[in-house]
Amino acid sequence: MNEKIFKFKQFSLLTPPDIGMPISTDGVLLGAWALKEPQSCILDIGTGSGLLALMCAQRHPDASIEAVELDLKAFHCASHNFNQSPWSKRLHIHLDNILTFENQNTFSGIICNPPYFNTGPSSEKISRAQARHTASLSHSALLAKCEQVLDLRGYAAFILPIVEGEQFMQEAVQTGWFIKRCCRVASTETKNHSRIMLELTREPVETQLEQLVIRKKGSYSQCFTALTRDFYLKM
Repeated sequence: MNEKIFKFKQFSLLTPPDIGMPISTDGVLLGAWALKEPQSCILDIGTGSGLLALMCAQRHPDASIEAVELDLKAFHCASHNFNQSPWSKRLHIHLDNILTFENQNTFSGIICNPPYFNTGPSSEKISRAQARHTASLSHSALLAKCEQVLDLRGYAAFILPIVEGEQFMQEAVQTGWFIKRCCRVASTETKNHSRIMLELTREPVETQLEQLVIRKKGSYSQCFTALTRDFYLKM
């Protein structure tokens, strides 16, 4: 079946070749950057292989993590990865649409690598289209759901391409969110920013502005290495 195994320092991920959202630098970046403050209950929206939920479980030893996934193949993939991890008792996955997902309690933190294409053709492959195109989950609907399930003092973290991320941030502010942290990411020091990471909160807060370059002079930058050291094997 050509399944791949991605090994991290404290867990591994088994992923089938046709999963909608494969392991990517974006996911590792967000998992390493987001939700650094202590958490009690975390929601991972669109967990895919389970990467973000597992990174959160490693970082927050006392947190319960709920993961929601719409695609059946990805759901089984994440379930397997959760069960094989050291934190299986704290990881719970639901086969559900986040817009209809119900939970008795609210969450101290939300993490999500959301669909981002707003225009243009969506992928012919259904699982890939759901993971990448906002036709399956609009940004306005995502923000509204996050407001509904987030603690009053909690915060939600996202990563998006730079153009869609700026639009997402503008829409968030217009609907009453505040930007807690904002990090613009460039792949190299000679390229423009290509990604933006955000932490949003419902409480007024002064925004922390950050920048990150992944590679300098052909090697991982010191900042990227420091950020991902707890997770990547070779850092």
